[in-house]
Amino acid sequence: DARSKGKSYGAMVASLNKPMSRYFSAVSHHTTGEELSNDLALNVVKALHCYRKHNNTLPSHIVIYRDGVGDGQIPYVFSHEVQQVSRAVQEIYGGPVKLGVVLVTKKINTRLFHNGQNPRPGTVVDDVITLPERYDFFIVSQFVNQGTVSPTSYNVINDSLGLDPDKLQRLTFKMTHLYYNWSGTVRVPAPVQYAHKLAFLVSQSLHRPPNSSLEELLYFL
Repeated sequence: DARSKGKSYGAMVASLNKPMSRYFSAVSHHTTGEELSNDLALNVVKALHCYRKHNNTLPSHIVIYRDGVGDGQIPYVFSHEVQQVSRAVQEIYGGPVKLGVVLVTKKINTRLFHNGQNPRPGTVVDDVITLPERYDFFIVSQFVNQGTVSPTSYNVINDSLGLDPDKLQRLTFKMTHLYYNWSGTVRVPAPVQYAHKLAFLVSQSLHRPPNSSLEELLYFL
């Protein structure tokens, strides 16, 4: 928040239907410089209640794309955020849940080339340059006219989805097509980009969490 330096905000955006045309959003206040949220589980629960209100059922799978996490914060995110979310959703479902948590990182030094040129959008790399102790992969989702394209790094830190890596990678790439402010693909799955947009609006203009009546509107585009 440029006006109040002691404040920062995090946003969560969740899809509410199969075509990914309706979304629920929530904003949480953070302390200065904090990217890790104590409210993620609470906001996920709100999103699930909203999903059930519109569909009369709960989603069969939950995939959370989590941005803004450095390598040193991964153990904390797994032991706190992921465990809190897992416990909260199990209470709603009354048992085990098919849950995936994927860390998304854009600011990386890795570059990919194909015959001396930029790889085509949709290129996936999940071997050789990935880390053996991780379930991670790179995707080039965007097209660039000039310069070297930057891939996005994805690190799956929780996976009870029962999906093959290929299917999770396809889902991730397809969701980069669904950002309504751009006619092509973006670097991250659409809900991540929407959350960026919402957090920026709140921190730069609103300076407080939005009214709850706006939770199901893409007012921040």
